[in-house]
Amino acid sequence: MRRMSPHDASAEHPQDPPQTPVGPRDSSRTPRFAGPASFALLPLLETVGTADIAVAGVPFDSGVSYRPGARFGPAHVRESSRLLRPYNPAQDISPFAVQQVADAGDIVANPFDLDQAMEQVYQGAKELLTRAGRLAVIGGDHTIAYPLLRAAAEQHGPVAVLHADAHLDTWDTYFGVPLTHGTPFRRASEDGFIDLTASAHLGIRGPLYGKGDLTDDAQLGFQITSSEYIEEHGVPAAITRLKQRLAGKPVYISVDIDVLDPAHAPGTGTPEAGGLTSRELLRIIRALSDQQIVGVDVVEVAPAYDHAQLTGIAAAHVLYELISAMGAERVRPAR
Repeated sequence: MRRMSPHDASAEHPQDPPQTPVGPRDSSRTPRFAGPASFALLPLLETVGTADIAVAGVPFDSGVSYRPGARFGPAHVRESSRLLRPYNPAQDISPFAVQQVADAGDIVANPFDLDQAMEQVYQGAKELLTRAGRLAVIGGDHTIAYPLLRAAAEQHGPVAVLHADAHLDTWDTYFGVPLTHGTPFRRASEDGFIDLTASAHLGIRGPLYGKGDLTDDAQLGFQITSSEYIEEHGVPAAITRLKQRLAGKPVYISVDIDVLDPAHAPGTGTPEAGGLTSRELLRIIRALSDQQIVGVDVVEVAPAYDHAQLTGIAAAHVLYELISAMGAERVRPAR
């Protein structure tokens, strides 16, 4: 598999991993705005050899149905992540000190052949998982969730999916095409990648094609905690509901940035009014640090529609909180 590094570096044979995690560049020696932008200024995977978590981009948006541009999302989120710092007070964890996190560059996906692109993402994820325990992926459009779930299910069996999004993404086809950014969770459910008893949507809102969309969605294995539910019952009730649904299963978290209201994330392809605030979403993610999170993605950042990096910064913080939550098991007191 050919990958592009954000530093334009390559290594045929990575060196042995360091004894202690290598963290971000020291911003007291090099200004955060200087130098190449890896995620959170982290080291490259090829320089540390192996990692507990590999951050990988997938600059692909050939599966979108409305506004394009998410192919530029990985670079935009990396650039927006420069201001992230090593200690996370909200979770009381230094996520880059308790585990080795490294930037693996981008998985290259053919922009002219959707089927080949999805196979490339799957093969790229599989290859990275030989050198990293878990993946944190930056999209790209939501089509990429299908091959990422395929790779996750091969390791863990059917996974409980927590899907944060304005949209169900369990529709059948668009223009007769079975795999697009609006269909990955239907295909993943049909192919046995998803635990039908423990998966959930978060933040769903807006118009649907018909009431049957909800019936189909439930049969495909999802429980919905809508934006309206959070407005009526509050974030603590939503957290309780989600935890009861995930029920200690291996969890894959997929975040479409349009789960946030366009006021917080304008830079996306299919915005819907009435979404979560960034504060609400971050609080929910932090509450999931006691779950067995086996992989994550943050997708659908389209920088051409962004303003002052609002969407890129939101996405960078979402990924930072997800990585922090994945590190929590390393500092959790033994029972």
